[in-house]
Amino acid sequence: MSKRFMDENFLLSNETAVTLFHKHAKDMPIIDYHCHLSPKEIYENKTFNNITEAWLYGDHYKWRVMRANGVEEKFITGDASDYDKFLAWARTVPMIIGNPLYHWTHLELQRFFGVYDLLNEANAPKIWDQVNRQLQGEGFGARDLIVKSKVTVVCTTDDPIDNLEFHEKIGNLTGFNSSVVPGFRPDKALEINRATFQPWVAQLSEAAGISISNYEQFLNALESRVRYFHAAGGRVSDHALDAVMFEPATLEEAAAIFAKGLAEGSVSESEEKKYKGFTLVFLGKLYNELDWVMQFHIHALRNNNSVMFGRLGPDTGYDSINDGVIAKPLAGLLDALDREGALPKTILYSLNPNDNHVIASLMGCYQGGGVAGKIQFGTAWWYNDHKDGMMEQMKTLANLGVLSQFVGMLTDSRSFLSYTRHEYFRRILCDLVGTWVENGEAPDDMELLSSMIENICYNNADRYFKFSQPSLVIA
Repeated sequence: MSKRFMDENFLLSNETAVTLFHKHAKDMPIIDYHCHLSPKEIYENKTFNNITEAWLYGDHYKWRVMRANGVEEKFITGDASDYDKFLAWARTVPMIIGNPLYHWTHLELQRFFGVYDLLNEANAPKIWDQVNRQLQGEGFGARDLIVKSKVTVVCTTDDPIDNLEFHEKIGNLTGFNSSVVPGFRPDKALEINRATFQPWVAQLSEAAGISISNYEQFLNALESRVRYFHAAGGRVSDHALDAVMFEPATLEEAAAIFAKGLAEGSVSESEEKKYKGFTLVFLGKLYNELDWVMQFHIHALRNNNSVMFGRLGPDTGYDSINDGVIAKPLAGLLDALDREGALPKTILYSLNPNDNHVIASLMGCYQGGGVAGKIQFGTAWWYNDHKDGMMEQMKTLANLGVLSQFVGMLTDSRSFLSYTRHEYFRRILCDLVGTWVENGEAPDDMELLSSMIENICYNNADRYFKFSQPSLVIA
C-alpha cells in the first residue's frame, strides 16, 4: 500500500523511525553554523513583497533546474515581473520529481504558509495570493522566520575586511534571543593568483589599520581581523578549497612568494601551494589558540560557463563538482598543524562524493586530545544535499568513525525559508537509525537511540562550537 505524499511520516519507513523523529528530533532547536544569510537583512527584519523575493532571488539551485526545464533567462535572472518569474517556477516544479527541490518547495509551503497543495501552473495564482497575504502581514520578517524555526545561533559568512556593524546592532536588539555571529571567510587572502588579490590586500590594510608592504605585515593584519571577529562572537572560520594545495615552506619562502604575487599578480603552481600551505598553517594555529572550528569546503569547480559568468557574475548556477587529488595535500596540511600541537577542531566537507571515504578515513588519523569528534566529516553539501547524499555521508561516517558525535546539519543557504532542510535531514537520520533497528543491526534501546538523535540534531553542535560561551580573548 502506497503512502501519501509528504504526510506526517514523510521519509520515515518504520515505527522506530517514526518514534525517533516525532518524539526526539522534530522539536529540537537549530544551530545554523554555516549559512549565507545577510546580517543586514536580519537586523532590519527584512520583509518580502512577494514569494518570488523570498524564494527565487539569489537561489541558483532553482535557477539551474529552471534553465534545464527550458525557461528563458528573462524569467530567471532577467527583467520579467516577479509574478511571471513565480509562474515560471510553478511550471518547473511538477517536472522535478526526484529532485530534493521538489520536497523542499512543498515543505516550505506547508511549514511556513500552511499550503498543502502541490504547486503547479494551474494553482499558482491562488498560491501566489495566499502566500503573499501572509508575507505582507505580521510575523514574516527575517528575524520572525528565524524565531519560528527555533534557531538559536546563525553563523553568517563574512569577509575579514567586514566591519561587522550589523552583528553588533543585532546583539543590542531587545526581544530577539537568537545569536547572530560572524564566520571568518578569508578566501581572498589565500587566492594569490586571482585578480582580487592585490586590491583585497589594500582593503585589508585599511580594515586592520596596518600598512602592508610585506608578508609579516600581511599576517599581522590577518591576525588582527581574526581577533576582531572573536571579540564579536566569531568561533568559526570557513575556507573554500576548490583545489587542496599544500607544500611545506619556510617563512622566507612564503614571504618571497607573497611579494611576487603582490608585485606581479601571479605566481607558479608550486609557489601557490607553498604560499597557501604556510598561510593556512598560520591561520590554523591562531584558530587553535582561540578554540575556533576550522571548516574546509573542498572541490567546487566554479564559474564554468564563461559567457554567463561575464553576463551574471559568480554564484548564479554555473558551478559543478571538482575531481582533483585531496588525500596527500590535506594530510600534509593537517599534519603540519598537528606537529606543532596546533591542530584546531576541523570540519571537512567535499562536494565530490568520491571523496567521502578519503575524508572519513583521514579524519581518524587526527582525532584525539580528549575532544569528542575533534575532526568532523561535514554534512552532505550542495550537490549532495539530498536523501541519497545524506544517507551515504552518514553511512560512511558510521562505518569509519563515530556517527554519534556528528554535529549534524547546516543550512548553507541565502534564504530564510530554508530551515525546513533541517527537518528533511532529521527525517532521513531517524529513518537510517530506525532501519538499522528494524533490521536487527542496532539495539532497540530507545534511551540510547533518543540520546543519539538529540545529540546529532543539536546537542553535539552546541558543545562543539561553544557559541554561547563568552569571549576568551579580547582584540
